[in-house]
Amino acid sequence: MSTTKKIALHWQILIAIVLATVTGLVFNLYSDAIGIDKSRIVDSMTFVGSLFLNALKMLIVPLVMSSIICGVSGLGQGDHIGRLGGKTIGFYMISSLIAILVGLVVVNTIQPGIIDGAPAGNTLNLSSEAAVAEQLARVEGRSTSDIVDVFIRMIPPNIIKAAGQGQMLGLIVFAILFGFCLTKIKERYRQNLTDMWQGVFEVMMKMTMLVMKFAPIGVFAMVAKTVTMTGLDAFVTLAWFFLTVFIALAIHAFINLAIILKYIAKVNPIKHYKVMMPVMLTAFSTASSSATLPMTLETVEKDAGVSNKTTSFTLPLGATVNMDGTALYECVAAMFIAQAYGLNLDFATQFTIVFIALLTSIGVAGIPAASLVAITVILAAVGLPLEGIGLLLVTDRVLDMMRTSVNVFSDSVCAVVIARSEGEETNLT
Repeated sequence: MSTTKKIALHWQILIAIVLATVTGLVFNLYSDAIGIDKSRIVDSMTFVGSLFLNALKMLIVPLVMSSIICGVSGLGQGDHIGRLGGKTIGFYMISSLIAILVGLVVVNTIQPGIIDGAPAGNTLNLSSEAAVAEQLARVEGRSTSDIVDVFIRMIPPNIIKAAGQGQMLGLIVFAILFGFCLTKIKERYRQNLTDMWQGVFEVMMKMTMLVMKFAPIGVFAMVAKTVTMTGLDAFVTLAWFFLTVFIALAIHAFINLAIILKYIAKVNPIKHYKVMMPVMLTAFSTASSSATLPMTLETVEKDAGVSNKTTSFTLPLGATVNMDGTALYECVAAMFIAQAYGLNLDFATQFTIVFIALLTSIGVAGIPAASLVAITVILAAVGLPLEGIGLLLVTDRVLDMMRTSVNVFSDSVCAVVIARSEGEETNLT
């Protein structure tokens, strides 16, 4: 009697990405020759991709609320919450700083803004004026005050409205307060509420597993749509800038974070990469840490073996404030624009870029066009031309997918590190 071995999810997703790339290239290059309307193909792929993305987003609010409430109430006393919170924020700040410094070293070494000894701004084809105007309109009026707004979003006046608008930071703060106060009420009420939220969490995890069965189809549609629309232009026009960001992200994801796993968490990094591969591929295709959060929670808890009380606190918080890849990209992008305009930045100015990139990677999370907003803040702070954003538009989509994967993987590393620091055993040793 023969048995068929099921293909692992990460291989299914990887195969979907390869097939989507080939399919997208065929439609991009030969749609006219074979008499197929490219716009209809894009619309069809958009429909399928939106269904999958919406299914993931549908899970976010109830999953985050239930997981944090269960996790915080399980911590017990307030000093445990404070200790866990301090460790989590500390890790996210340090890992983001390391990522930024890696980006700074790589961009200064490769110098993608210099082509044949001349500033790239003189030779590169900028995006159309309409595209630049559209992007500038999205970030118009943004400034360092947006960093202050993050504290306003922490205390939403209407929690239902905040949930409807996807304001995750406000939901996280509310859920932490709810879980903390849940430990202070009478036993009979506490047990009933704890059981209810635990039940909600278990149901949401089952729903997440159900939705993820369709991940290869959703990933195929979203990647094929992108390639059909852009072809390989995104890789060619600004090849050196693309390569610089790619190398810096790879160093942080596969060297820095691996060292942290090996010597701080004292787990096997290879096992963690294998466990997280489906999550990273999903993050790559969706380009959204929040949309990937349900799968991140399910994978880190079930497969990596991190406890619910740790994952439910560190991962939702990380999806909101931890942006290693984004911070790295902001630094490289600002330096690239400076090089493209022929500007030599001294150490003090580069330090300013590092500092502001660290703050904005947290402060502007959740704002539409977050990376562009952050880069605008950096450019304004160091006196670089705002129009330089136009240089970034060609490759922004693909690099957004890459940096999101790094963001999500860094969140998972934090969960493992915090769990090990709390004396937990995992499945990664």
